[in-house]
Amino acid sequence: MAALIVEVHSSSAASADEQSARSGDARPAVTPAKTATRRPRVLEKDTRIAEQPGFVLHSYPYKETSLIVDVFTRDHGRIALVAKGAKRPHSKLRGVLQTFQPLSVGWSGKAEVRTLTSAEWVGGLLPLEKSALLCGFYLNELLVKLLARDDPHPALFDHYVSALNQLAHDEPAAIVLRKFERALLKESGVSGDWTICTATRNPLLAGLNYVVDPERGPRPARPADTWPQVAGKTLLDMEKEDYSDATTQMQSKFLMRFLLAHHLNGAPLNTRQILIDLLQL
Repeated sequence: MAALIVEVHSSSAASADEQSARSGDARPAVTPAKTATRRPRVLEKDTRIAEQPGFVLHSYPYKETSLIVDVFTRDHGRIALVAKGAKRPHSKLRGVLQTFQPLSVGWSGKAEVRTLTSAEWVGGLLPLEKSALLCGFYLNELLVKLLARDDPHPALFDHYVSALNQLAHDEPAAIVLRKFERALLKESGVSGDWTICTATRNPLLAGLNYVVDPERGPRPARPADTWPQVAGKTLLDMEKEDYSDATTQMQSKFLMRFLLAHHLNGAPLNTRQILIDLLQL
């Protein structure tokens, strides 16, 4: 199928108070949580970026005819772009700026919200359907709430593409989500090596029970611990992305739920609650 290319011309970069623009989005809410930025955000110089691989994570109305679009890009991380005129009835952007569609995007400006200059659908992924679609929204919500803006994560971008592809091909959703959750914590720098005990600096033993300190890593479990206890084998399996063991699947689910809640400062994940209710993930 021929690529669909849309050009949007603007005389200046947008500057907008994003919070005042939020209204009327019927999709699962993915409002960024109030989490601390893990590293200073460095804005680019006033320049133009072209042909950058990316995916729309979320969008919401801006003024009468435009959208603010949250885009996850391979080389520039998560960025906010104003898509001018995208809400007009005959705008071709309406069909391009959709979630889970591989895009090639361009933008200009140096403000926190820059100006979209081009968007091209490049294809290559099957559409998400039914429960896989809800899982995709869960991945997007994690990225919006846990990633700082303008913080590149090319390896995590590749994990995201892989997860979407696996979901589209009906791979077990629970395993796909666990793999992505683990990759997100590692690549965003809030979680380290789970093969080494932080208390002894020795390799983990498969037969012992551990807890994972959200700020330090695995240590031997103690009788008074209220954190989830997991077998050393579970942590070693997770590092290898091996979820063939039923115990690993069960323990990893509760472990990741605990760690994500910690790093979100208790902010709820709307799509996770829906997944728990419908799929027990």
